[in-house]
Amino acid sequence: MRTVDLKIEDIGFGGKGVGRESGKVVFVPYVIEDELISARIVRERNQFAEADLVDVKEPSPHRVAPTCPYFGRCGGCAYQQIDYQHQLAIKSRQVHHLLCRIGKIEHPPMQPIIPSPQEYGYRNRITVHVEDGMIGFFRRDSHRLLDIERCPIAMSEVNRGLADLRAQSPTDGHYTLRAKTSARTFSQTNDAVANALRDLVVGLVPPNQDLLIDAYCGAGFFAKALLDKFERVIGIDWDKFAIADAKQSATPKETYVAGDVEGVEAAVSAAHPKGLRVGASTVTMIVDPPATGLSARVRKAIIDLAPETFIYVSCDPSTLARDLKELRERFTLNSVTPLDMFPQTAEIEVAAFLTISPPRRL
Repeated sequence: MRTVDLKIEDIGFGGKGVGRESGKVVFVPYVIEDELISARIVRERNQFAEADLVDVKEPSPHRVAPTCPYFGRCGGCAYQQIDYQHQLAIKSRQVHHLLCRIGKIEHPPMQPIIPSPQEYGYRNRITVHVEDGMIGFFRRDSHRLLDIERCPIAMSEVNRGLADLRAQSPTDGHYTLRAKTSARTFSQTNDAVANALRDLVVGLVPPNQDLLIDAYCGAGFFAKALLDKFERVIGIDWDKFAIADAKQSATPKETYVAGDVEGVEAAVSAAHPKGLRVGASTVTMIVDPPATGLSARVRKAIIDLAPETFIYVSCDPSTLARDLKELRERFTLNSVTPLDMFPQTAEIEVAAFLTISPPRRL
């Protein structure tokens, strides 16, 4: 392994800094753009190399002391060395870059990133692993465990749960520790930013709509906040426990279907037998898929359904950009709003707001 001096040019999506040695890209974690560093090459490929940080020779003015004693060894956080305002700037820039590079969007309509009110202590759940008496998270780029006594980005209730677990000498396995009991269904890990996301979506949806199609609806997080704007609501999700929770408090106007979102057309037809009125401007669709984004079949179904208002909530801006490249053939992209759901980490939440484009004249 050899050591090289690098000038960091940018921070790529995923959190690693980008430098160049003799023209070859070198990725280095825990750095900030414009820093001069020394790094040890640990993996070399034809097109790029990966390195570990050895020393920061000329630090960025945005560099701060990490709060967590495990930072740099734990695989969870990537940005604790960066002041929070600059973390936000980096994430917003990354979304813009991915939309341009992958989505081929020349001028993405970016909105200001929505910050988290809490930079630490925001996570309402964590999953720890237990192996041979060790309790903690996986190390960076490894499946070896790092023993963790407290996680600074987790809420105090979660850390109390971690302390209780450590006192019990648990058997090997995976344990999800929660600040509140709703173990069977998915929910966002940052309550305050999740509420800001819900408010953003509610504000984007016009009133007096006929139908809301909420795909990947979970327990109805968005749908139930939008009931007063629609005559009918259809929620679809593969998670039968989430659908059961959604049905418990459902009003007569709500229909929730447990099934694959790829069957969205069949679900809509079953719940709305008269069909969607061609040319009507009264249908909204919301999607909030996993990090893999929308399948080709779901993208086609969305284009065929052609809702007037379409909102895409994404936890991976790279797959969002890929999907928007195709969806923009039928929709106009009006705004893209990043949200910092996960401070100190490289993860980014994004909400894209689209409307159906008018038919092209021949």
